[in-house]
Amino acid sequence: MVVHFRFGVARSGVQREGDPRAAAGGPTERGERGRMHRWRSGAAALAARTATAGRGGARLARRVPEPWAYVIGLFLGAKVLLTLLGLLALHAWDGIPGAPPPDEALMWAQQREISGHRWISFWFAWDALLYLRLSELPLTGPWRDFGFPLLYPFLARPLGAVLGGDNALALLVISNVAFLLALWYGYRLAELLLGDAGAARRFTRYLVLLPTAFLFQAALTESLFVCLALAAFYYAERRRWLLVGVLGYFLAMSRSVGLLVALPLALVLLRQHDWRLGPRALLGYLRIGWPLLLLPAGWFTFMAYCRWRGGDWFAYQHAQETGWGIRVQNPVPVLLHGLAGEPRDAARLWFAVAVLAVLVAGFRRRELPYLVYGVLMVLVPLSMGPAVYKSLLRYLLAVFPVALVLARWARRASVDVWLTATLAVVQGVLFVLWLSYWTHMII
Repeated sequence: MVVHFRFGVARSGVQREGDPRAAAGGPTERGERGRMHRWRSGAAALAARTATAGRGGARLARRVPEPWAYVIGLFLGAKVLLTLLGLLALHAWDGIPGAPPPDEALMWAQQREISGHRWISFWFAWDALLYLRLSELPLTGPWRDFGFPLLYPFLARPLGAVLGGDNALALLVISNVAFLLALWYGYRLAELLLGDAGAARRFTRYLVLLPTAFLFQAALTESLFVCLALAAFYYAERRRWLLVGVLGYFLAMSRSVGLLVALPLALVLLRQHDWRLGPRALLGYLRIGWPLLLLPAGWFTFMAYCRWRGGDWFAYQHAQETGWGIRVQNPVPVLLHGLAGEPRDAARLWFAVAVLAVLVAGFRRRELPYLVYGVLMVLVPLSMGPAVYKSLLRYLLAVFPVALVLARWARRASVDVWLTATLAVVQGVLFVLWLSYWTHMII
């Protein structure tokens, strides 16, 4: 730059050869050098500040206890990617004839009423709208809505008041906080069961990549239920049974199937005492594991609410029968009937078959409680009859032990990469379907 500048000046005749200023460098040249010096000094200072900030960030990251750094990164990554994909999918569908389909036009209109921000409103679909309504119904008037357990919408009431009356935002906050905690408890549980941090990371990642895991971020009960279930199993493995009972109480209030989680938790207790039976052993189990009685107490609390506000202990069951035609029946004929029926129903049920196959193929004696839990989470929804077909992929999300099996199978890096990519593609396709057209394919 300096050579070029001198050449220009010499041709203009301003700085003549032999001028004493030429040897010392003229004022213009000295200014140029000063500017270069200041630029270099500023760049060096900026680099120093950046390096200091980087070292500070590294120190801060090291202070974050494991596995929070990994868990938070996984949570934020899933949040950002799904938000961008969702907005892109909705934008692509805008203006296309037949979008939204006639049976979902009302739902899309209700979404727009919730928020003008699509990255918020698209997390509300079908049951989420009912949970929002339950969170806003006045508690002083008559109560006729007994079709859903009330823990999730009732948690949104006080939080919504803190958020200025925005119960929709409160429902999303609860779901996402529960999702984050589920990842933490999942990591810790996998460490205990699989024995190393690498396997725990794989389990947590697969939990995020399960086919319908995007529903963990929606205004639905999935994240809350799975969080409570993972926490209950984690503390059961650590023999903190009172805490297990408290968590189980709320687990049973979050979803009807939560009551049955008492069985696999009891199997954890039996395994910890080498499956001993007999009068003395049974008394010991009762002394240690009595908090498991809090699980049926949780569901009984909801039944008592039904009796208090509706005059019917079984108002939940009757609401399910009247509203959705759900009747308890043998799940095996329901499964076989669906596999031979409409292609869309058969596709959903093949997911259930795949989940059962993975659970059975990956069975280990020490993990019998998790096999029983997983089978219950598949068969209990099927026992509701064909009415469950539309929501089956959503209900299968509770089967977290399938991710434990996958984490064990994917010890080789190549298997892990291919499995991660496959699960990501499957979830992406289902997410776009859920957003853009076939919401009822999932929920």
